[in-house]
Amino acid sequence: MIEIKDLSLTFTNSDERHEALKAVTLDIPEGCIYGFVGSNGAGKSTLLRVISGIYRPDSGSVTIDGTAVYDQPLAKENIFFVSDETVQFSRLSVNDLKGFYKLTYPSFDEAVFDDLVTKLDLPRKKPLSQFSKGMKRQAIVACALASRTKYILLDEAFDGLDPAMRRLIRTMIVDDIFDRGATLMVSSHNVTEIGELCDKAMLLHKGEVIFAKDIDDVKENFEKVQIALADGELDRTVIENAGVEVLSFKTLGRVSTVVTKGNKADITAKLSSLSPAVLELVPLTLEEIFIYEMEVHGYANSEE
Repeated sequence: MIEIKDLSLTFTNSDERHEALKAVTLDIPEGCIYGFVGSNGAGKSTLLRVISGIYRPDSGSVTIDGTAVYDQPLAKENIFFVSDETVQFSRLSVNDLKGFYKLTYPSFDEAVFDDLVTKLDLPRKKPLSQFSKGMKRQAIVACALASRTKYILLDEAFDGLDPAMRRLIRTMIVDDIFDRGATLMVSSHNVTEIGELCDKAMLLHKGEVIFAKDIDDVKENFEKVQIALADGELDRTVIENAGVEVLSFKTLGRVSTVVTKGNKADITAKLSSLSPAVLELVPLTLEEIFIYEMEVHGYANSEE
């Protein structure tokens, strides 16, 4: 497994200091698909680069199967990092990429690579500079899957892909992960996609972990409630005085919509004490949950 303990990293530019990661602690078990979600500048890409051994943290540690990653070639043989940038490969062709990664990863499977490139219908001899953004992404993902590493890290891996190609790439990745029992870490701004793809998710904001849980556990702790009294109108204070934590409160006509955090049975019991004429619990999407969590932590007022 990957163990991250009290990880911190600060970048210094001229006279400015930016805390990219702040005491991040996270365990990523084998065989799971772990989603990294957060606002722009939250530190998702930085964290992936630290895990893959590109950046050296200022403090804390990252170990893979008990071995530190930074400056450890043997540990890095188990990791493939797909960056959100591909400019470093612009002069290389698909065939060049195959040759490069065959030298880099002893486990590289040429047959798997050729099969994936054929399925993706990628030209083999053109330089990547002539590829679209989506085609570049496809080529690097093919390299990642062919390298047969135990851990694959994808930074915005589906960016630039049309819906049909996104579905194909996702299927290729998931099939590979399940077949080999590998571990996938993927960052994305598409929260819906994270919810559909991942077993676990971590929300990062300003370099700090807000939560890290199973997807199902994330959804269980939030409820959207539509409530109305038989007489009179509700306000936020009435709900809070009933002992319910309110993340969002909106009223349309006589019906109020409350987003709250906690146990479903407990919330229902507390709101039932108000003798409402209407009391209905409505499922929240993962995207809504992340938005409310971000608002609680001041994202709406953030300059990011």
